[in-house]
Amino acid sequence: MCGIVGVLGNHEAAPILVEALKRLEYRGYDSAGIATINDLRLDRRRAVGKLVNLSDMLVHDPLPGKSGIGHTRWATHGAPNAGNAHPHRAGGVAVVHNGIIENFRELREFLATKDVGFETDTDTETIALLANYYRDQGLSPRDAAEQTIARLEGAYALCFLFDGHDDLLIAARKGSPLAIGHGEGEMFVGSDAIALAPMTNQITYLEEGDWAIISRNDVEIRDKEGNIANRAMKIIRIDTARVDKAGYKHFMAKEIAEQPTVLQGALAHYINHDGTAITLPEPGLDFAKIERFSMVACGTAFYACLVAKYWFEQLAGIPVEVDVASEFRYREPPVTPGTVALFVSQSGETADTLAALRYMEGKAAKIVSVVNVPESSIARESDLPLPILAGTEIGVASTKAFTCQLTTLAILALQAAQARGRITDAELADKLANLRALPGVLNLALAVESKASELSRKLAEARDILFLGRGAMYPLALEGALKLKEISYIHAEAYASGELKHGPIALVDKHVPVIVMAPRDALFDKTVSNMQEVMARGGKVLLITDQKGAAEAGDGVWNTILMPEIDPFLAPILYAVPAQLLAYHTAIAKGTDVDQPRNLAKSVTVE
Repeated sequence: MCGIVGVLGNHEAAPILVEALKRLEYRGYDSAGIATINDLRLDRRRAVGKLVNLSDMLVHDPLPGKSGIGHTRWATHGAPNAGNAHPHRAGGVAVVHNGIIENFRELREFLATKDVGFETDTDTETIALLANYYRDQGLSPRDAAEQTIARLEGAYALCFLFDGHDDLLIAARKGSPLAIGHGEGEMFVGSDAIALAPMTNQITYLEEGDWAIISRNDVEIRDKEGNIANRAMKIIRIDTARVDKAGYKHFMAKEIAEQPTVLQGALAHYINHDGTAITLPEPGLDFAKIERFSMVACGTAFYACLVAKYWFEQLAGIPVEVDVASEFRYREPPVTPGTVALFVSQSGETADTLAALRYMEGKAAKIVSVVNVPESSIARESDLPLPILAGTEIGVASTKAFTCQLTTLAILALQAAQARGRITDAELADKLANLRALPGVLNLALAVESKASELSRKLAEARDILFLGRGAMYPLALEGALKLKEISYIHAEAYASGELKHGPIALVDKHVPVIVMAPRDALFDKTVSNMQEVMARGGKVLLITDQKGAAEAGDGVWNTILMPEIDPFLAPILYAVPAQLLAYHTAIAKGTDVDQPRNLAKSVTVE
């Protein structure tokens, strides 16, 4: 969840470190800090809160030096205060860490027997203390780091800086991602390529268990067995403009607005130029041999899988199981030979999802991933990675990644349906035509923003809000509730509309808005019946529907957001837009931090 950077440069490191941390702040904003080597002496600066507080500190108390490490923190062990902020230092060793050291208590007990004291509540301090202990025993920085890394259990991305050594960084990766950037007489380390994009586009990704000894002109990578590992250097193309707000007040607003454009790119990637066929990357899938899909994801990606379950079962006739990644492997699910495991993750580094993927290795017939980062761990460890092509997403609340995930899964479901003879070529062509028109329809949907903003001022007054949906719109209700609560801090829950009378209707009164997501489809009449149950008890219904749905809903609805008419198959993608806009503008009305909501981080790289 935290972001780490390292620099061995030819210019002052502090401005470079801070700029890189700005690009990683979506990973955590409880505190931030940097450490540098200047005249062979180690020093550091740390500040609580957002990165701007560290920037202000450095104006008044500069930190010179051309070698350094930096960190932006999402607190796991220990409160978010200055003492617990990274980099952690012990004697002549400083370290930044993303992850959790599971055996830190055991290591503390060992250090206590050596009369080593502790100053913080964090597991990371143990790493610095252990490395410094080995230095005091006469070991070189390289050997001290190697001995320390060998004793760590858990998940980590690490970067060490040593007093007296201004041309040395030591980095290690287990569970959490880490990349090395190559420059001209300079080297960089970062949690992902986004942080390094302004400095270099030449990236080497460390594999699981790797550790690296880095100087300005060389890098030596060792694998978990201690053998020399030749990891490929890749040229990464990152649109750095995508990491700027481009005139929008928030990244979330920009990313909502980008959806028609990025969807168009994703569709062009998977559908041929005349719109008649779907092309998947090799080796593809033999859909005739698939007995079932086992889909695994977290958060918003999990809701994308729930939508896809409807599509695959209804269109292709393939049974689908959907699991929350954090629970999946612990129930030890039996895996039949014809099971394809499918994992969805925006970052491709989600710790629970990656662990679930590794559980399925050797069990599933194929491992497929739907990811936004083609060089991520989940993509690299999959038999068939499917990029969603959403571009860099900075806002913590996922928007364009969600609609691109849905689009990619819809395309996969359609190809499965065709391959299994469940739809004709003409029916496929019709579905693909509707898909290719989707970016234009999303543009029309974005026009409801002013109405969403107006209604959100009323929603912001509520303490509780309910979302309802039927069929594939039920997962959209779940997604709408998640978006609202994570950025506005209003308690929101979602239910399948038919479940309302099995308990949740007890919550309904005039103070509880009920947002109903209901295009005019085969289930609409049943949804209207559920709405009537709400209105009969004084509930305020906000109906999101199309023109026909609004006409048939009748009187008594508090308010309506009108959406363009669309093939019901694609409604979940379209109806994500008003859900996002309502959440965004409700958060604005509440005055909360839209892009960096409290207690959350974008990339969840710890279990």
